Amino acid sequence: MPGGKAKDFDELTAFLGDYGLFQILVFVLLSVSAIPCGYMGVMVVFVADTPKYHCKGPINCTRNGTDAEQNSWIGPDSCSRYKLNGSRTDTAGLDNDTEQCVDGWVYSTEIYTATIVSEWDLVCDSAWKVPFSTSVYFVGVLSGSFICGHLSDRFGRKTVFFLTMILQAVITLVQAASVSWVMFCVFNFLRGIGQISNYMASLVLGSEMLSPSARVNFTVFGQCLGYGIGYALLPLLAYFIRGWRMLLVASAIPSILNISMWWVIPESPRWLLQKGRVEEAELVIRNAAKKNNVSAPEVIFGTEECLWLMQNKGDEEHTYTYVDLIRTPNIRNITILGVFIWMSMALVFFGLSLNTSNLNGNVYLDCFILAATDIAAYIVTGLLIFRAPRPTFLSSTMMICGLMFLVIQLVPKDMPVLFHVFAIMGRIGVSCAYCFLFVMFTELTPTVVRNMGLGIHSTAACTGSIISPYLIYMGTYNKFLPYIIFGTVSIMAACLSMLFPDTRNSKLPDLISQAKPLRCCCCAKETATAQSDATEGCKDTNKNSPC
Repeated sequence: MPGGKAKDFDELTAFLGDYGLFQILVFVLLSVSAIPCGYMGVMVVFVADTPKYHCKGPINCTRNGTDAEQNSWIGPDSCSRYKLNGSRTDTAGLDNDTEQCVDGWVYSTEIYTATIVSEWDLVCDSAWKVPFSTSVYFVGVLSGSFICGHLSDRFGRKTVFFLTMILQAVITLVQAASVSWVMFCVFNFLRGIGQISNYMASLVLGSEMLSPSARVNFTVFGQCLGYGIGYALLPLLAYFIRGWRMLLVASAIPSILNISMWWVIPESPRWLLQKGRVEEAELVIRNAAKKNNVSAPEVIFGTEECLWLMQNKGDEEHTYTYVDLIRTPNIRNITILGVFIWMSMALVFFGLSLNTSNLNGNVYLDCFILAATDIAAYIVTGLLIFRAPRPTFLSSTMMICGLMFLVIQLVPKDMPVLFHVFAIMGRIGVSCAYCFLFVMFTELTPTVVRNMGLGIHSTAACTGSIISPYLIYMGTYNKFLPYIIFGTVSIMAACLSMLFPDTRNSKLPDLISQAKPLRCCCCAKETATAQSDATEGCKDTNKNSPC
């Protein structure tokens, strides 16, 4: 910062206030855009649920019998049936020997008119295709986190935000017309790319346009609460639309309507400044001032401010890459530690969301209760977020989650209510922590690599979410095994999160040299020296400069 006199972005735009018309529009519209993202990730609970089923009887059994007899063919389990004895063609000639369901299965329509399981017979030997199709979606989320983070930092938050919104809507509509399981999986992958990319671009876009206090409220009461509302709307929508194809079509409509936000939501002025597009950044701020009915200074971004806001450019424009996330000790520690914590929380969060069918209750009610629990957790997070240090809050919520899931295996089988109480308390803990991660890492990651940083952490989170369907599948054999794994990783993440610096009431970092060190004595001197060297190096363009 030249002479120590230049102001940062928040100080230069303080005249806009915290909650004028401009900020409210950005807050509300971007929060509404998070609603489709809330149900896209867990829609598989209804789209790929397995209804009750049993073997079809042999076709020749209907010669002397009725279709009802054929559809009620008996067997020792749902994947086999008793053989006919000799040449008998009615149900009286059953043998004790069994055979596979060579004529297919009959599925109950009591809950669903159709799911991908009943349409493509994803049961018995093909049952593995159900968790696989869910994992394919999260592989798409992983890919989207990695690719679109870089695109957003390079081409703009707004551009990527609306392109991925369109992608999400179009892909969902095409997926509803899938003619095979393979086609469904391909578009499930693409839908995952659109969902996470849209959510992350929206989060960064809003965070960079709002003041520090409004930014935190936007993340919790805007993005996370919007995500929770979308999750809560899913069981209500699925209750009235029992077929998976029409459920996908209905879920695409909100994203199509949200495209109209293009003419209201501007590009991030922080990103424009980092790209040297000062006039466009000033235009955004002046339009915001008009909406808020306040006067803007004649010159918003002076020469000195522009110099230090873009000081990492040197003589030529500097293109940031993922390598910059490990360039200095401070940003490297934040990146590496964040990868493990995000992966752990996503494993637990999505694992519990996908475990609805194993709760042995009404699938619609159980899903709604989990969603309502999430909404309550987000509200609690918003109320406590300014009252506790960031690392303490994150560690406490994850520790509560871990302890609840380890204790839950001690609950007697004849006390299901207590089991559900512990499960809900653990769910509240992980929901608070998962929501809070977006707040904390938005504040920890500098503007020049913020979308890439959140993209890397979301990529790590996706690794956890890819594994989660298989943990839930294991739960069909051992009910407590998933909870043991959830509890263990939560406690490990809780301990590591105490190393993070407290970003409460801190300014949003713009440059890599402004990344904060971890709270550990062993690296304090090293990180402080590295930060000082990086800052000085930004003023120097010689070959030894770390910039």
